[in-house]
Amino acid sequence: MSGIKEVVKEKYGQAARVVAGEGNACCGGSPSSCCSGGEPITSGLYDQLQKDELPETAVLASLGCGNPTALAELKPGEVVLDLGSGGGIDVLLSAKRVSPGGRAFGLDMTDEMLSLARENQRKAGVQNVQFLKGEIENIPLPDNSVDVIISNCVINLSADKDRVIREAFRVLRPGGRLAVSDVVTRGDVPEEVRKNMLLWVGCIAGALRDDEYVAKLVRSGFDEIEIEPTRIYDIEDARAFLNGQGLDVDMIAPQVEGKFMSAFIRATKPASGCAPGCCS
Repeated sequence: MSGIKEVVKEKYGQAARVVAGEGNACCGGSPSSCCSGGEPITSGLYDQLQKDELPETAVLASLGCGNPTALAELKPGEVVLDLGSGGGIDVLLSAKRVSPGGRAFGLDMTDEMLSLARENQRKAGVQNVQFLKGEIENIPLPDNSVDVIISNCVINLSADKDRVIREAFRVLRPGGRLAVSDVVTRGDVPEEVRKNMLLWVGCIAGALRDDEYVAKLVRSGFDEIEIEPTRIYDIEDARAFLNGQGLDVDMIAPQVEGKFMSAFIRATKPASGCAPGCCS
């Protein structure tokens, strides 16, 4: 697990340095190319109006697979937490949506991304935001302190997804909502893809099957669970994922066609706030 975490930290730190102009461009000359799953997963997620709200560096540092702020139905006065907040795009967009009276937290383990996010906050002039350093497996917030948890293609990067989901349940208030974008799979995926660390950083190898995701949410106590596909990847997308990874692209691409999808995952913490086994 620690090996995966170090690779993720290194690659996303490199992406932040590229955006900040402090490092060399990666293989494709853009931040997303620092993380092998960049295109087509990260393309076309935010409309121009959203991009115009924020500093360019916040947009450039977006390495997600969806747009959770557009789907989470945030309301003024709510407290929202973004797991794996990166350059801060979803935190800053969320902060605007929960104003007045609300607050947005961003949690990231990478110093370079946190520095970039705080600079983007300064440029955007958004006050109701706080970026926290930490790991999504150990959220540095109290129990029952958050109304909504969002995340953009980050939970799949964790080697301990059960713990992430339990932590999300813990910090949500009773009746709180999980509303995350993630990459999930339908059916089995070749083991060569699962084992490839760089593909893990690119949001692919660590993806759960959709039924596994639901099972983990249920075990942690969530209900009202829904997985809504937002983009299903075809054979050419599969080739883009796998190219340059030292794999037999012609052999593997047909085996993964249509099995990977970006999805919006919703779940609710019951109003009782009890996880399985904690209440009589």
